[in-house]
Amino acid sequence: MYLILGLLIIAVGAFCQSSSYVPINKIKSWSWESYWIIQGIFAWLLFPLVGALLSLSGTGGSFGDLMSLMNADPKSTWMTILFGALWGVGGLTFGLSMRYLGVALGQSIALGTCSALGAILGPVFTGRAGDLTSAVIIGVIVTLVGIAIIGIAGGMKSAALPEEEKKAAVKDFNFGKGIFVALLAGFMSSCFNIGLNFGQELYLEGTKPIFQTLPATMLVTFGGFLTNAAYCLYQNARNNTWGDYRQKSLWGNNLLFCCLAGVLWYSQFFGLSLGKGFLTGYPVLITFSWCILMSLNVVFSNVWGIILKEWKGVSRKTVTVLLIGIVVLIISTFLPQLI
Repeated sequence: MYLILGLLIIAVGAFCQSSSYVPINKIKSWSWESYWIIQGIFAWLLFPLVGALLSLSGTGGSFGDLMSLMNADPKSTWMTILFGALWGVGGLTFGLSMRYLGVALGQSIALGTCSALGAILGPVFTGRAGDLTSAVIIGVIVTLVGIAIIGIAGGMKSAALPEEEKKAAVKDFNFGKGIFVALLAGFMSSCFNIGLNFGQELYLEGTKPIFQTLPATMLVTFGGFLTNAAYCLYQNARNNTWGDYRQKSLWGNNLLFCCLAGVLWYSQFFGLSLGKGFLTGYPVLITFSWCILMSLNVVFSNVWGIILKEWKGVSRKTVTVLLIGIVVLIISTFLPQLI
């Protein structure tokens, strides 16, 4: 029962993350850099702080005690923040992989790299390589296969487009540069899980298992916020878009949808923490939990694509390949526990 509940909670968080870009479409008249930093304040600062405060329930401690704990282990704290900042770079370069390779190939390589390296390098970097059992490795491989199949479906969809639309879709296609950027984006994005591994002991004694990774999540997202804020403010200056913030009539609408996007995005890691709390009796799935989250993110992203009719008009064969990829990813979420 706990196994099903843990996986279900992670799935709900993944669905929320996959839905987080829907509110962004409701933001009016702001440049990318302006709304990205505002939603980032919610996604990477405010809601992670709320999560960290929630982890104090039942411990008798205060936020000051939590800060003291982090000061008592500065190496783990700063390594967690550092890998958070590197994860922030991954998020910024992710879009470039799709620019040079197209959505299907770019996402497949970047997300596949992120999923696999995050699951493997987290334990390796923190001296827990023994957690990488054969079941975990097989699960990672199956996850990569599922993402690759969905990538093939995306390639089939792209190939069916008229030549003019192909050029419009990937007008800057550059395979060599694209592969490099996609691998870089995937590696940098995997740093989120490495950061979580460094900070996994940063919680107060008595913290409930479902809340134990929330303080580390706050530190990782704080590091990511620093990277993204620096880049967005640079873009504000470069593009002279400071005027976005002075449009008082838009603040009510845009703040609401930035807040909604932020809470939906953060839900994936809140759900990951809660889900792992129910999987404590399944150590293989605890180690594999990053791959589970990434797999479900890909699944629900493509489900949204179907709902929004992004796959409308493609052949039945293409839809079949897409559905096979989704099924493989769903199987990968619990496969390691069956081995």
